[in-house]
Amino acid sequence: MNPPFNECIPPARLAFDIDGVVADTMAVFLRLAHDRYGLTHLTREHLRSYNLHQCLDIDKETLDELICLTLDDEHTRIIPPEPGAPEVLTELAAYAPLRFVTARIWPESIIDWLHETLYEVAPERIQVIATGDPNAKLSILKELGVLYFVDDRIETCELLARDSVTPLLFDQPWNRVPSPISFPRVENWTHIRRLVLPPNG
Repeated sequence: MNPPFNECIPPARLAFDIDGVVADTMAVFLRLAHDRYGLTHLTREHLRSYNLHQCLDIDKETLDELICLTLDDEHTRIIPPEPGAPEVLTELAAYAPLRFVTARIWPESIIDWLHETLYEVAPERIQVIATGDPNAKLSILKELGVLYFVDDRIETCELLARDSVTPLLFDQPWNRVPSPISFPRVENWTHIRRLVLPPNG
């Protein structure tokens, strides 16, 4: 069970993961699985683990190809945003610069995607740091002075919860397994907005 969370989060102390939080990356994964590989039975509800090799009955070579395609420059450009993300982030940018910490190795295409998606936000108000490893996020967040981080990977949230950063687990089918560590879960971007901005702006 995730505990109730009623803290008011200062925008300047908040940062975000991108894939699975801001970008609906799995929408492209599923589209490619259906159209290019004929895996038309796959739905989002089949994605029960962040490690897709653990939850999908697809041979390793095919799955690795599918993941690489999903994250390449061409397909990153067509990823839809999570519902409400552009609107809430654009609003938040008026209060503090937007900070994103991603486990992607090469961030250029997702940076371009963010600039296009958040077209009303000045580029200098958007900071993206690529770690190449989700376990490296904690040290980066601490260096940045971030106290709250929104991520969809339950293992990352467990790592942060053991230290000085409060994780906010962004609800997805692949993170609904029980965790021995307690931390808050956010349902969607409307929920995030309620925690960061007052009801009237």
